[in-house]
Amino acid sequence: MSNAIFQVPIAINEPVRQYPPSAKETKSLLSTYEKMLNGAPIDMPMYIGGEEIRTDNKKPMSPPHDHQAVLGHFSSGDASHVNQAIDAAMSARSEWANLPWEERAAIFLRAADLLAGPFRDRMNASTMLAQSKNVFQAEIDAACELIDFFRFNVQYMTQIYKEQPESLPGLWNRLEYRPLEGFVFAITPFNFTSICANLCAAPAMMGNVVVWKPAESQMYSAKIIMDLFKEAGVPDGVINLISVDGPVAGEVVFNHKDFAGLHFTGSTSVFRHLWKEIGVNIAKYRSYPRIVGETGGKDFVMVHKTADAAQVATALTRGSFEFQGQKCSAASRAYIPQNLWNDVKSIVVEQVSSFKMGSPGDTSNFINAVIDEAAFDKIAGYIDYIKEQPDSEIIVGGNYDKSVGYFIDPTVVVTTNPKFRTLCEEIFGPVLTIFVYETEKFEETLELVDNTSDYALTGSIISNDRYAINLATKKLEYSAGNFYINDKPTGAVVGQQPFGGARGSGTNDKAGSPMNLLRWTSARTIKETFVPASDYRYPFLG
Repeated sequence: MSNAIFQVPIAINEPVRQYPPSAKETKSLLSTYEKMLNGAPIDMPMYIGGEEIRTDNKKPMSPPHDHQAVLGHFSSGDASHVNQAIDAAMSARSEWANLPWEERAAIFLRAADLLAGPFRDRMNASTMLAQSKNVFQAEIDAACELIDFFRFNVQYMTQIYKEQPESLPGLWNRLEYRPLEGFVFAITPFNFTSICANLCAAPAMMGNVVVWKPAESQMYSAKIIMDLFKEAGVPDGVINLISVDGPVAGEVVFNHKDFAGLHFTGSTSVFRHLWKEIGVNIAKYRSYPRIVGETGGKDFVMVHKTADAAQVATALTRGSFEFQGQKCSAASRAYIPQNLWNDVKSIVVEQVSSFKMGSPGDTSNFINAVIDEAAFDKIAGYIDYIKEQPDSEIIVGGNYDKSVGYFIDPTVVVTTNPKFRTLCEEIFGPVLTIFVYETEKFEETLELVDNTSDYALTGSIISNDRYAINLATKKLEYSAGNFYINDKPTGAVVGQQPFGGARGSGTNDKAGSPMNLLRWTSARTIKETFVPASDYRYPFLG
């Protein structure tokens, strides 16, 4: 039997491929993209236990940038499939929970190496097709961030297990980090393939079993994730994928006595609703469920009068419009002092006007499509609203077209109203709203930044004055869970910037850190006394 304490491989961030047009890796990725686009349509099942479950209720999977193309169909299920998935998870639970931790670690380290090698092109291409990400955005998400999640979480897992209490002479204290007593329900969004996989993998790594409901618009790349898990050796029943309408799944999951945790990324309104459902049913559960959520954002860029105009403009155009603004961390509001405004405006307009927009299959396109028609209509509605308001002006963009794909021009709005609707509400699309403030009212504007939004996910201060940076860091202490100095408010890297926010932005359990993994454990303290007392009398009794 194995009785060693193992040292896991040191986690190092996966190098990001840059994909210049003539590079070998670019040609390989685009070849895979074309094969997946033009190949035979796939028939995606649900994955429950060791079975692939297909139904007669098929839903199409189409690229957002070409919504007439059909990549395949996925099977939509019902409440019976949710119950099957829970049963499969609970059947797998005992054996998985009792598997030595190093065996679980090996599975996910293997998944990391498979993704870095033979799965890389498939995962990136599926994300380009399903979520309309350009080659670079797909690379930093679907390949690099997911590889980092696997490798760093293994390292964090061992770090947690090593945390043990002190023991005085005559006894031995130890901590046992058990998985939760039940199953974890993972609900994942469309926008990050890495988040989708990690919301399943992080609890599973700690010995939990998972029922996973991906977003319908991400189902195509979710299949590649399941292929990766299978190839890496994740046992049947440990991670079960269902494609069932949210309310139907929730009705089963949140009334089940073995529900032990929710791992969620999505909208604030949905998360609050789920929390309420869990609260109503709290007496039904074996244990108080762990509720972990990363939700919305209204992320800001705060600019001081000493900032460099070109650096500000680039932080805005990259931070706001990469992946069409469909990042929970995307910059969607900015506060610019009057002394810099003319220079910042001219550079922003020039940069945004130079963006090319189209299919991810053309690597010269910086901008691709938004995820689906519902998102398109919502964002277009905001743009129409802006055009009707007397206190706002669109300085670049403002057009949209869904005849071929769901394309919306990156749009920059300037308003004189510090509480303008698009400064307050999450849009989740390529719309940036700018408020130009009086140059000497920096501190008052910091108060405005803090009080304008219900969210507190990401934000940044751009300044060449250290006193101003310090003041902003303190004044905006609770305005962002990830705070950036002289940078755009996006691009957190696993192992470097643990990610998450508070207020309306979630529970701030910091994905890509030990804090998140701890949420999927239930610690047991064990005290062993070597020579127990044999008489009740203490010395004070005489």
